[in-house]
Amino acid sequence: MWPYWILYLMPSLSALLVPGRLRPQGHRLRISWVVTGLVYVIFIGLREQVGGDWPNYLRHFYEIAGLAFSDVIEMGDPGYMALNWLMMDWGWGVYGVNLVCAAIFVSGLIVFCLKQYKPWLGFAVAVPYLVIVVAMGYTRQSVALGFVFWALAHLEQGNFKRYLLLIAAAVLFHKTAVLMIPLGIFLYRRGWLLRLIAVALAGYGLWDTFVGMEQERLWNTYVEQQMMSEGAKIRVFMNLVPSLILLVYWKQWKRYFPNPVFWLILALGSVATVFLVGFAPTAVDRVALYFTPLQVAVFARLPLLARRQVSSHAMTAGILLGYGAVLFVWLNYASHAYAWLPYRNVLFE
Repeated sequence: MWPYWILYLMPSLSALLVPGRLRPQGHRLRISWVVTGLVYVIFIGLREQVGGDWPNYLRHFYEIAGLAFSDVIEMGDPGYMALNWLMMDWGWGVYGVNLVCAAIFVSGLIVFCLKQYKPWLGFAVAVPYLVIVVAMGYTRQSVALGFVFWALAHLEQGNFKRYLLLIAAAVLFHKTAVLMIPLGIFLYRRGWLLRLIAVALAGYGLWDTFVGMEQERLWNTYVEQQMMSEGAKIRVFMNLVPSLILLVYWKQWKRYFPNPVFWLILALGSVATVFLVGFAPTAVDRVALYFTPLQVAVFARLPLLARRQVSSHAMTAGILLGYGAVLFVWLNYASHAYAWLPYRNVLFE
């Protein structure tokens, strides 16, 4: 399991050494981010038989053999299925699919982290669950989350149109991302009526196109049949902690960071999932995944928010120890961790 610890220690050491900044980072740091991104893309994209859903994704890839492109995109999640068709046509195999998916996820995460007070800390926070579990286990949703990270980065700049376009791209890879569309309303006060109309039209169009025909099946599977998701309560709790921190430091958050209402709504939504997870564990677990950017944003900004109570260095170290404990517990005690162990990469097989 040492490769996973190396992945965690890389950004953790940088988080301890690089001070926080409210302004965007300089050119030199961006070069280091490119190198880091390449390492993570190779680690995620060229994995071999790693991840709980590896057999399922392999089956999806070979199911499209001999099918026409028009038939493939009708099989569900058209962006992901089209990528599979293209990689099969090019002869890149499932590794080509995983590489492209990893590149979208990692690049989105990095772009989002660069908007934070302590970018390396935000990236380190994402490693135990988002990088290792999600990106290497739930490929389609990891791509959707990558686009969501890109969308949130543009939202921080006040770019509503790009936010909608990137969320639409996320929906192509996993239909559940459509739930992020309404949050665009809370970008800023001016022009809210036009944003409301745009969100309503975009949300209805995407829902009708990608979700409408399957909404009965999805409701029956995730709610009425009480489909279970192991660890759902733990993952919801992981979002609850940063949500409560944001509420405690709400005044400071409004002072330093843009679009505070958006993050407030996300935090309140995370609090609500705590009460809903018992009703439909898997459905809430899937939705809560899109609230995980809260973990990255809140903990990457907490050293600034709590600087009067705790020194920035001590707070950073405490957060890293906490997420190191999360990684340790998951690797050693999670019921599905065996699917990630030992780590294998096609470059070394």
